Amino acid sequence: MNKSLFPTFFSSLLLALAASTLLLQGVEATVGINYGTVANDLPPPARVAHFLLESTIINRVRLFDADPSIIQAFAHTGIAVTVTVPNDQIPRLTKLGFAQQWLTTYIKPYTPATNIVRILVGNEVLSTANKFLIASLVPAMQTLHTALVGESLDRRIQVSTPHSLGILSTSSPPSTGKFRQGYDIHVLKPLLSFLQATNYPFMINPYPFFGYTAETLDYALFRPNSGVFDENTKLLYTNMLDGQLDAVFAAMKLIGFSDIEIVIAETGWPSKGDSAQIGVDPNNAAEYNRNLIRHVTSGAGTPLMPNRTFETYIFALFNENLKQGPTCERNFGLFRPDMMPVYDIGILRSTARSTFPYPTPSTPEAAAPVNPAPTAAGAGKRWCLPKSGADVEDLQRNIDYVCGLGLDCGAIQQGGECFLPNTVRAHAAFAMNLYYQATGRDDYDCDFKQTGAVTNVDPSYGKCKY
Repeated sequence: MNKSLFPTFFSSLLLALAASTLLLQGVEATVGINYGTVANDLPPPARVAHFLLESTIINRVRLFDADPSIIQAFAHTGIAVTVTVPNDQIPRLTKLGFAQQWLTTYIKPYTPATNIVRILVGNEVLSTANKFLIASLVPAMQTLHTALVGESLDRRIQVSTPHSLGILSTSSPPSTGKFRQGYDIHVLKPLLSFLQATNYPFMINPYPFFGYTAETLDYALFRPNSGVFDENTKLLYTNMLDGQLDAVFAAMKLIGFSDIEIVIAETGWPSKGDSAQIGVDPNNAAEYNRNLIRHVTSGAGTPLMPNRTFETYIFALFNENLKQGPTCERNFGLFRPDMMPVYDIGILRSTARSTFPYPTPSTPEAAAPVNPAPTAAGAGKRWCLPKSGADVEDLQRNIDYVCGLGLDCGAIQQGGECFLPNTVRAHAAFAMNLYYQATGRDDYDCDFKQTGAVTNVDPSYGKCKY
């Protein structure tokens, strides 16, 4: 994250329930999570993938690299995965041969089993001020797209790149939004032309957290406030995120691009900061992210972009203990490394909510246990797991069948090592694999009337061993 400079009930129960249902549908359609890994205490990727699938309503994930172990962990989950080409590889990506080899190494072996939907070429490249990288950015995106076309993957997998708000030279009031001189014509105009021609989105990282003051905290957190009036458009802004989005839109429109989708690649609020920071605690972090989800999925849009929803990725999935900088940089996570929520923003499924009690600011959080990473001992092994989308009733029948044979299903009984998460899918995964391992590990032993699939990613977690 290069956080750049940015200036500063329904009337009846029936309506409330209906609105709640629509919101959840919108969340699943448009809200994802940034899965950062700058830490030494995170759970294995397979456990993360299953946790997101079984326990949350999040079905979109953005990765900051193209780690094969993480990409493979999301196979057969249906979760939409965005991967990233690291900044230092961008110059090489301008060569078609390298772009083709990159796809061969990091994409083709894992798709379509893993639902890879987007490749990001670098992250906040313009903010690096590296002229060589910046000059290579658009050619690298074009070359990668050419390589995707050659593999007939260009309609399945998009190409884009995320920007910090540092690309703006003017942003307040929002209608005066303008790209930095030099970048506007020489980089952003050809970049936007590429996105327009391919129907790919323009991606930005807006952070009200890095633009608020003590006086504008309510404005940043979507709380009731007097708002900010834009004299040029006569429009009133009631939250800072709308102002940031509209400043980017105004800058795009100024150089001739007003019809390109905008995706929020990162935004969030830390739950812990340094003592001098105002407004940094779990309650404010929860309030920002809850209000963010409600706003971007509401269809209200912004003053300059009304009636729109925004695909949005919250930063971040986990607290990351090895990140450099102030305390807040290590505390943007919604979850601790042991999968316990730092606070509640309504993304846990109802079946998981009773499993995860929420810490409160007045209750000291227990130290998070370190989860062991998979060892090399499992190399070459295969496991049997439910297919993505398998019917819950079919999975329950699989559990009944396997456990009815007399195989030891004690691990998924109350108090067993694999009882949590207490879901049919999680229990079926254990039971189906138990049968597969006991009967010879042939592919047909994992068929279960076409509800099972073999994987070489170890789904074990904590004390639960498959």
